[in-house]
Amino acid sequence: MKYRTIGTAPGTRREVSVLALGAMWFGSATDEKTSFALLDRYVEAGGNFIDTSDNYAFWADGGQGGQSEELLGRWRRSRGVGAEVVIATKLGARPLAPGTSYVDNPEGLSAKVIREAAERSRERLGTARLDLLYAHIEDHTVPPRETVEGFAELVAEGTVGLLGVSNHAMWRVERARALAAAAGLPGYEVLQYAHSHLRPRLDVPDGGLFPDGSLGHAGPDLLGYLRAEPGLTLVAYSPLLKGAYTHPDRLPPDFDHPGTPARLAVLHEVARETGATVNQVVLAWQIGARLPTIPLVGASSVAQLEENLAAVDLELSAEQRRRLDAAH
Repeated sequence: MKYRTIGTAPGTRREVSVLALGAMWFGSATDEKTSFALLDRYVEAGGNFIDTSDNYAFWADGGQGGQSEELLGRWRRSRGVGAEVVIATKLGARPLAPGTSYVDNPEGLSAKVIREAAERSRERLGTARLDLLYAHIEDHTVPPRETVEGFAELVAEGTVGLLGVSNHAMWRVERARALAAAAGLPGYEVLQYAHSHLRPRLDVPDGGLFPDGSLGHAGPDLLGYLRAEPGLTLVAYSPLLKGAYTHPDRLPPDFDHPGTPARLAVLHEVARETGATVNQVVLAWQIGARLPTIPLVGASSVAQLEENLAAVDLELSAEQRRRLDAAH
């Protein structure tokens, strides 16, 4: 395994594996035995960066979520896992009532919610401190300063380490970070957005959470922001597009544009040259990117996880990277 540093402050920065493991389906679609096997193999391979959320997976049973955090808590206790494994979770998008969703009834990002939701996450995970806590989605009903101060209070108390943000417009991320900096408070240092080698159209509304176009994808604004702020890290979710690289019928409609075939062609060329799978080339391209990027992979079997883990040791040449970057 290889590692990189996330965060900048001596008291909160952590060394994490360059490949993160997503636990979204653990405890729901992925049963406990399989989930434990995946977690065990990931840690055995040197992985130490696991991602979840307080609302995973509310849609599985029409509830409010929490299954993933609860399973991770049981796994931590049964294996004696401590601070050596960094577990990131999110708040803000848990439905307030069963049968509702984060689109029309989210918990939001008020100071009260941040404190109470973080406490519930610590209880489910069985830990006194959340290593990395994200603001999951935007909350337009709460002043940004309240959210910034709410997260900062938990860091000051020692119950939260690093702060992160996901699925926010870049101007909102910058505003929150500027408010934090002006007040001498900790700000967001890890940004989690969807990012892969194939690029979606960013102007396609999804009809729900992002009616004006997707805020979930790492577009030019975010990548430019990372170049300007070298202390930040991108955690790239859905790097393998939910299996679309091996099952083209799964490719979402917003990837149906003229640039997709050209980038797919280069991916397959590099895969043939290296003897790796297309999935491994995508992950290796992200791991070795100039901008600090940590792909966040999901797996429903140990075989899938093994394929992903092998990407850590795949070295792409400078010329292969140039071709992958330039395809359009």
